[in-house]
Amino acid sequence: MFTIHTLGPKDTNCEKAAHFWLKQKNLTGNVVLHETLEVAVEKIKKDNNCILLGCIVYPYLHNIVFKNLNLLKLTDCFVMDTHNMLFASRFNDLNKINKVGSHPAPKDLISEIKNLNPKIESIFFNSNSESALQCANGTVDACITTLKAAERNKLTVLHDFGPVPMGFSIHSKIY
Repeated sequence: MFTIHTLGPKDTNCEKAAHFWLKQKNLTGNVVLHETLEVAVEKIKKDNNCILLGCIVYPYLHNIVFKNLNLLKLTDCFVMDTHNMLFASRFNDLNKINKVGSHPAPKDLISEIKNLNPKIESIFFNSNSESALQCANGTVDACITTLKAAERNKLTVLHDFGPVPMGFSIHSKIY
């Protein structure tokens, strides 16, 4: 069975992109979600019928490419709208928000929130979905996340940035 390894947990933009790519290519396959793309690369080393799907704004994607020139090659790129990107929280009151979780890629969206509440501290997680989960668990008060992850974690949407046209890359194993 064909497998796409990408960033998790459930409801990341990478997961959406993996299913989109399979549909566009009229392929059937599994999507396996990992804590980071670096972890996904380690799994790919042990899997023969697979690819890596990365987001072009993933921090240090260039390291994945250049550290794995003997393992992976870039074979496809495409653009797809992400899930709506949100500022979401367990609270409705901005004054109760001291810590905001985010993946490093969309961290600049927090700056808009800091204009309203300058005391906000940023804490980074491995994905937008992980930020929502950590918000729901109380690690942070709010997060930058996807609509799907906010809904799954029962968070209140405080601001909807909308979907973002985003690039995704496909890296195939070199045989």
